[in-house]
Amino acid sequence: MNIALRLPLATALALGLATPLAAQADALEQQLADLQDFQVIAHRGASGHAPEHTWPAYEKAREMGADYLELDLHMSADGKLMVIHDDTVDRTTDGEGRVKEHTLEALKALDAGSWFNQAHPEHADDAYAGAELLTLDEVIDRYGTDVRYYIETKSPERYPELQRALVETLEAEGLVESGSVVIQSFSQDSLQQIHELNADIPLVQLVWYYPEEDGDGLAEWTGVTPDPAEISDADFQAIADYAVGIGPNVTYEGEDVIDASFVEQAHANGLLVHPYTINDPEEMQRLLDWGVDGMFTNFPDRLKGVME
Repeated sequence: MNIALRLPLATALALGLATPLAAQADALEQQLADLQDFQVIAHRGASGHAPEHTWPAYEKAREMGADYLELDLHMSADGKLMVIHDDTVDRTTDGEGRVKEHTLEALKALDAGSWFNQAHPEHADDAYAGAELLTLDEVIDRYGTDVRYYIETKSPERYPELQRALVETLEAEGLVESGSVVIQSFSQDSLQQIHELNADIPLVQLVWYYPEEDGDGLAEWTGVTPDPAEISDADFQAIADYAVGIGPNVTYEGEDVIDASFVEQAHANGLLVHPYTINDPEEMQRLLDWGVDGMFTNFPDRLKGVME
């Protein structure tokens, strides 16, 4: 097991433990160091400007100086890793049904761009019509180690083979040893499987807080933590056992579900904090003031502007 990923990042670096193998040491250590600086994470690419998870969204994110491109993964009927957020194609293509019910050939035939022009006429572009769904292999083939990837495993309970297929792909392409990837998930099981397959991959535990039905406190969607008002150091340490960070929602229907003390406590337990999905400049500034370590945003240019 990689000891460095079980310690607070600053401690690991100070002790020189962020070096799992000699050939990987420099790049992985540099990634851990970089993650301690603020990271602009392009949510599904620059998805406020172009159709999510398409070439235009990724290219715009790169042009806007994003530090990471976020990719959501599902699997096709024939076992291909597909970059798409929803587990169905209904919202973002002209097709219907679950991703896993379609072959790669059928998925590639769908129009994944025209919906954006209809939903966001202020950012519409005729060139977006007919944009294809992408595979993970295509994205890696295009960008290689020129970018860093922030990959989310979606609905892994539907795809028990997804974790191994993902890790094998990342290893084969040299993205782990080059310090080019972070993996996140709401599924603790998915992250722990990945940690067992390759403990050198930085992992981030996603959490979603919402009010209890009886109105008494907050619940976390998958039960990873208790109410943030009751969260303990032990709860954060349980996550730090396999992950380097936590990715929370900040609000629910306009009401805060975490605060600055949540960030402070996570930091005290050696965890990065990467909240999602922040598009309002005032909210961006508020979270910068809290000291978060990065943000997911549909508008990387907007976040960069607030940072300046």
